[in-house]
Amino acid sequence: MQFLTGLLLAATAVEAHYTFPRLVVNGKPEEKDWSVTRMTKNAQSKQGIENPTSADIRCYTSQTAANVATVPAGSTIHYVSTQQINHPGPVQYYLAKVPAGSSAKTFDGSGAVWFKIGTAMPTMDANKQLVWPGQNTYETIKATIPANTPDGEYLLRVEQIALHMAMQANKAQFYLACSQIQITGGGSGTPGPLVALPGAYKSNDPGILVNLNVIQADAYKPPGPAVWSG
Repeated sequence: MQFLTGLLLAATAVEAHYTFPRLVVNGKPEEKDWSVTRMTKNAQSKQGIENPTSADIRCYTSQTAANVATVPAGSTIHYVSTQQINHPGPVQYYLAKVPAGSSAKTFDGSGAVWFKIGTAMPTMDANKQLVWPGQNTYETIKATIPANTPDGEYLLRVEQIALHMAMQANKAQFYLACSQIQITGGGSGTPGPLVALPGAYKSNDPGILVNLNVIQADAYKPPGPAVWSG
């Protein structure tokens, strides 16, 4: 009986966690899981990252992907989730331009190269509860690749920060993935501010160490730089 109970608890824990193995561009998903999205270390366990200063906060990858997706500037993107995104918290998107002479298939995303292109803010419902866009669905909220993004190869990073236990230090959970993309038809914008991952987040940032039971929706401050919209 104890063995069966343990199995049920383990299954419940996995169901509460998720990965984002498939990028969707303008409604069209990548051919199969992990084909342009880099397989993450938690592909089986589904466990999130709790230390925002860990090197895993960048892409959490166990390997690079075989392909690079073509993404026209101005495209709408989102990710398919393996389980329901049931934890409260924001979804954020970042891009990092691959340096000249390198490739999206090999670039590790190191250095101050990341800029944010999207973030989700909560609202307050009639019961005074915070409501997060995309919560309890099987896909992340949509974002747009800014039309003025320069052409080239990039890493595209998605993260959902689960804040249900974030009133304790290092108990927020980061679920994330990076995809290898080539942006076409872009502009001559200057994306920024540029940040490094790790480096952009601290464990005590107000968007990471936060008690959702005591804040108003407009008081939440997502971690990381301001959004660059082009």
